[in-house]
Amino acid sequence: MSLQPRLRLAAMLTALSGIALASVSPAMAAPSIYGMWVTDDRSAVIRINRCGSKLCGRIVRVLDPKAPKNDAHNPNPARRLKPLVGTTILWGFVPAGNAWKNGRAYDPKSGKSYKSKLAVVRSGKLKVTGCIAFLCRSRYWTRAN
Repeated sequence: MSLQPRLRLAAMLTALSGIALASVSPAMAAPSIYGMWVTDDRSAVIRINRCGSKLCGRIVRVLDPKAPKNDAHNPNPARRLKPLVGTTILWGFVPAGNAWKNGRAYDPKSGKSYKSKLAVVRSGKLKVTGCIAFLCRSRYWTRAN
């Protein structure tokens, strides 16, 4: 084998090994969405987990001392006496690359839910985007310690 084909083979093996290392490197992996998150207004801590084949999030702690103890604004009157802690506020999300889409986000302050998508952004924050028709708004949650 002459020098030229050997150099090409060496370059190809080097490139392939770099790709293989990058694919298993923790630094290259997308940050996990699972765990505890503090809402942007610092009113609650939300735990995000799998719920069957989808993703969901529940309130595990209310941080705002002025917040009602119950889900007082829920559109379903039967749920208004249920405690906020344990309330599911994110549900139905399916993976879409480095994001989660086709879910719903519930706002206990207004009692409304919105079509939503989630993504952990480069800063490590969780981008929670809720939409009504074509109008969307994003909030950024931080990982809880």
